Amino acid sequence: MEWRDIHADRLEELAQVYRFSIKKRQNNDEIDFHITVKEFASPPQGQHLRFFAVADREVNQKTAPFLPSGWGDTIGQALRDCIQLIRQFPYEGHEQE
Repeated sequence: MEWRDIHADRLEELAQVYRFSIKKRQNNDEIDFHITVKEFASPPQGQHLRFFAVADREVNQKTAPFLPSGWGDTIGQALRDCIQLIRQFPYEGHEQE
């Protein structure tokens, strides 16, 4: 039996969770981002894709802060979209580790 077969109610949003990390190099600094990807047993209500990736840190904090994220038909697509946003926008947090 697959884990998806245990899923009975779409509103429960049963998902398997994957974790990734990436270092953003910016102005001689390295900023660690952790990315969580959820593989839903079935897409959440109102969504057609099964994979959702979201970073643990905001970017673009001084202009319009947001958490990089991405949806996809595969883990790779969701992860790629999230990482593209991390690369595209500056990290402007107070603590650059």
